Amino acid sequence: MVAPAKFWDKNAEKYAKSPVRDEEAYEATLARVRAHLPADAVALEVGCGTGTTALKLAGDVGRLISTDISARMIEIAEEKRLAANADNIELRQATLEDHPFEAESFDVVMAFNFLHLHDDMAAALREIHKLVKPGGLFISKTICLKEWKSFPALMIHLLPLMKLVGKAPDVVTKLSTEELDGMITAAGFEIIEADHYPKKARNRFVVARKAG
Repeated sequence: MVAPAKFWDKNAEKYAKSPVRDEEAYEATLARVRAHLPADAVALEVGCGTGTTALKLAGDVGRLISTDISARMIEIAEEKRLAANADNIELRQATLEDHPFEAESFDVVMAFNFLHLHDDMAAALREIHKLVKPGGLFISKTICLKEWKSFPALMIHLLPLMKLVGKAPDVVTKLSTEELDGMITAAGFEIIEADHYPKKARNRFVVARKAG
């Protein structure tokens, strides 16, 4: 099996060139994210990949720090940031287990298509909760593979083989909506908005607040 950072480093170029699969669902997600972002917010995005979403949201916050486990992903994201003159974005190679951020540093923490790829989701959510200021938000979108009813669900059965040959990341957790929401709540957040984008694929969008 391929270690997480090595897998994403190897696939960074291909990932950067891949188009958004469902542009309508992506734009709907961004619209709902923007509705919750204070203009002066200090925000953190974990698992930022090559920075596409960071660049889309940069103008909606005061400062955005975006992190990823992959050094190559961050390199590509930095090239895109410089080309866009997005001076309020800071990019760092970091993980939730190894980062320089102090507790309660962020008004908003965001994680898009990230939680189901973490090998300890409960621990990840606890660390995210620690990083959010009291009254701040955690905004996420997570693939709930247990609820995929369409053709892509067939890929679930191929995951063990794909992992073995390095075509899929080592960790891909199969979740239901109820399981995901329950874990977010158990970490100390109150869910204030939730939906699915796209609805057919059951990709769960959640906005949750940390008690103030």
